[in-house]
Amino acid sequence: LVTSGLALLAPGRIATEEDAPPLTSTSYPRASEATALKLVSQGVRASVIRLSPSVHGEGDRGFVPTLIGIAREKGMSAYVGDGLNRWPAVHRIDAAYLYRLALEKASAGAVLHGVADEGIPMRDIAEVIGRRLNVPVVSKSPEEAADHFGWMAYFVGMDAPASSAQTQERLGWQPTQPALLPDIDRASYFET
Repeated sequence: LVTSGLALLAPGRIATEEDAPPLTSTSYPRASEATALKLVSQGVRASVIRLSPSVHGEGDRGFVPTLIGIAREKGMSAYVGDGLNRWPAVHRIDAAYLYRLALEKASAGAVLHGVADEGIPMRDIAEVIGRRLNVPVVSKSPEEAADHFGWMAYFVGMDAPASSAQTQERLGWQPTQPALLPDIDRASYFET
């Protein structure tokens, strides 16, 4: 199993398992999917799992905790523009179950999506963070985003919804863990 990402597959529309990854280039230097699929032609039972940018749950050290840290540091929780750009998400336990099913059932060359929430608006994520930290929730222009979010600005402003409908149908995978917003709306996400 090769792990890949969903964020750059189909900006602005819902990405599906049918979408090809961006071509390998200096701006997208990953060739993991192409390498895995090339191994299939050599008789290796390889498949790809594309994960949501936000794999959340107990022990999360990724996307949301980084946004919480920025909001703490800046004294405000922000989003870019109208905040309607969407991010897919999956709970880490649901993702782990998907990996198990993929090992047991996925066919060689399968491309699978680890997505439970197809697209949570960034403004909704910022609102949970703002309420929990008791800081204002504000919009930043794309020009202001770089200063506010630093290296995360590009990702925070990206619209990257994705579906796992085909994965669910093929493997019988059904996410059962909490969705992103109720999961991050817990005290443990805000403990320092």
